[in-house]
Amino acid sequence: TKKYCYSKIKKLLPKHNLVQIQAGESKKNIETCSNIWEHFTRLNLDRHSLVINIGGGVIGDMGGFCAATYKRGIDFIQIPTTLLSQVDASVGGKLGIDFQAFKNHIGVFQLPNCVIIDPLFLQTLPKNELRSGFAEVIKHCLIKDKEMWQIIRKKDFENQNFEKLIEHSVKIKKEITESDPTEKGLRKILNFGHTIGHAVETFYLGTENHLLHGEAIAVGMVCEAYLSNKLKMISQVELNQIEEFIFSIYGKVDIKEGDIDQIIALTLHDKKNKGNAVRFSLLNGIGNCNFDIAITKTDMKKALNYYNY
Repeated sequence: TKKYCYSKIKKLLPKHNLVQIQAGESKKNIETCSNIWEHFTRLNLDRHSLVINIGGGVIGDMGGFCAATYKRGIDFIQIPTTLLSQVDASVGGKLGIDFQAFKNHIGVFQLPNCVIIDPLFLQTLPKNELRSGFAEVIKHCLIKDKEMWQIIRKKDFENQNFEKLIEHSVKIKKEITESDPTEKGLRKILNFGHTIGHAVETFYLGTENHLLHGEAIAVGMVCEAYLSNKLKMISQVELNQIEEFIFSIYGKVDIKEGDIDQIIALTLHDKKNKGNAVRFSLLNGIGNCNFDIAITKTDMKKALNYYNY
């Protein structure tokens, strides 16, 4: 990010100090936050200071969280540099860090002063990072725009119009998050694919089979589309379309049968849960989504087995 992104805008910024952290989801933790707060303190930042977060979802989530909690909150803006952060993480004011291997376990809701998105940064990304962000684009189409779903599924990954799709995704996410800022209701539909997807991502975090966020969400969307079909909320034809398109882009993750119970156990920490019930957001026809649907461990196991076979 420093080499390829910060270098492009350094001269456009006012006088500033640079705080740099190590890359990767594994660094999105309280230890890194402590290091960032230490930098803020050493620089004598006051409550009139401004933090500019330049980077992907990890930087936006954690930099925003550190700004929102330092001296009870100072101003910050987001300049997302990955497709994933441009279409999803930078919009809606969700900030946070991972804790004891649980994803986004500690955090706050706080809107940035602004978000500046430039598709130019996509030219700096390797294909796997671009592909990771595309999973959230697929999700936005599946939950809110059937017409756009039909457009993207008929194109190869390389032929997608990313600039147009960024605008499309931001519009959808902005409308949903503005109507439900703190995820009490409708905003939960943005979690389609994420209940199982986050559990898969968390399970493999720090292992040699580590998955990027979008790669794990792709697994989650196939599993949760299966659950939507099992509950007769989408047709078999719709399920087939979804898995065919997702597998054509992401291939298939080899999930060992012996790991499935541990993955399911991680869903108990999902933030949509109430009591002991694991609650899902599932498709109700492509282009629509329902939330707060309780799913049993048995059905989750069937979904992961379906994905495998």
